[in-house]
Amino acid sequence: MSLPPRLARRLRSARTWITLGVLAPIGMLVVSGLMLLDLRRDAWEKAEQTSRNLLQVIERDIARNVEVIDLTLLAVQDNLRAPGLAKLDPAMRQLVLFDRAATAKDLGVMFVLDENGDLVEDAAVTPPRAGNYADRDYFQAHKANRHLGLYVGRPIVSRLTGERMVNFSRRIDKPDGSFGGLVLGSLKLTYFGRLFDQIGLGNEGAINLYLRDGTRITRHPYLETDVGVNIAGSRTFERFAREGVGSFVETSVRDGVRRLYTFTRVGDLPMILNVALSVDEVEAGWRAKAVVIGSVVLVLCGLTVVLSLLFGRELRRRAAMQVELARLSQTDTLTGLANRRRFEEAYARACADAGRTGQPLSLLVVDADHFKRFNDRYGHAVGDEILKGLARCLAASVHRPSDLACRVGGEEFVLLLPGTDEGGAHRVAKAVHAQMATLAVGSAGIGPGSVTVSIGLASAISDAASLYHRADGALYEAKAGGRNQTRSAASAAGRPVEKPGLRIVGG
Repeated sequence: MSLPPRLARRLRSARTWITLGVLAPIGMLVVSGLMLLDLRRDAWEKAEQTSRNLLQVIERDIARNVEVIDLTLLAVQDNLRAPGLAKLDPAMRQLVLFDRAATAKDLGVMFVLDENGDLVEDAAVTPPRAGNYADRDYFQAHKANRHLGLYVGRPIVSRLTGERMVNFSRRIDKPDGSFGGLVLGSLKLTYFGRLFDQIGLGNEGAINLYLRDGTRITRHPYLETDVGVNIAGSRTFERFAREGVGSFVETSVRDGVRRLYTFTRVGDLPMILNVALSVDEVEAGWRAKAVVIGSVVLVLCGLTVVLSLLFGRELRRRAAMQVELARLSQTDTLTGLANRRRFEEAYARACADAGRTGQPLSLLVVDADHFKRFNDRYGHAVGDEILKGLARCLAASVHRPSDLACRVGGEEFVLLLPGTDEGGAHRVAKAVHAQMATLAVGSAGIGPGSVTVSIGLASAISDAASLYHRADGALYEAKAGGRNQTRSAASAAGRPVEKPGLRIVGG
């Protein structure tokens, strides 16, 4: 199946292939960019899903341990109201109150304080250790408000063990509803460290546990100076407190690292947990792939563009060569005029146009007089100079784009004049004689007027098929009549002659 001519021309055009060669790499770059953006989106989705999963696991573990402690505190509250508890010896009372809570892993201290803040029951030893905790925030909070329920205190250093821990406490009411003290249990911060250490977050990842007021309970990686610091008012914590659950990207107020924060509340507790992944580490794998893929695509696109430009240049060169070969195939190499092949094509086309349009068509057949004599006397080089000079004279005698000057062989030339009647043809012939009068070859001592031409002229309107033969016959008449003249085919029988500068029109 052949292609439409217009499409075929476009496909042969160097500009088309260069354009395609540039657009194709641009398309590759766009597609590759979209693929890289998709890979980046996948990396972020994976990081967010990983953060949510980690957050869920950690939150459940913390909530479960706090729930165990709270159930123990509630049990102590109930057991304190048991009849006859005060009559039991200290060891039995300890067993009734705390059961086996003291053996729980990661439990810090657990004790009962009276309304004065004195330690009256101790889950760790019997008799209880001495101490007064009336100055602690949890004691003052419960004393001031009987409806606190479970109170989560700020992280402190235990006065009994010297360890960092976070306390959970519940108020004890007397029968009349007045403040009767509190029961307290705590978790060592080492519990959080051991829990967080199992999770790989990269070199700049972090896990933070806060109280609702912005106090940091602990952090991973652990630093003692971070514990107890309040970051309320920072952009990150404001979003934690306001939204409760979610994720966002923000720069840390602590170390200036840009991180993906995924956060949630810990059950019903006044605690907020977040997992923070470094943005650089989230995108590290994607960036490595982007560099490799981007480099490969850029190299391939660059090669494509270069090859397209080279291919386009080759197409242009070949097209120029074809044009030049086509020109050379229709050009006389010595004079630069159209050759016989081009004349025959143009002559056939002009005859057909004349027959179709009814416009006149004229033809001049021009031959150099005594050319062989010049050639034999001065040599072929001078003969060639004469022919080239004759060609210049013919070219200077016609001015319309449709007129055509040709060398059809040896010293014979023709002028094809479409749309020109006999009168116009005679004017052109006169111009040729005038131009020839100026021709000289100084190197051979041939002066102006030494070289002349004989011209045979023929015109027709509809029957142009025999025009060349008629003009050629008129040329012979001009030669026979003494040369350096123009003969018209229409007056050949009457032998009229047009000498240079003199026009004789045959009857």
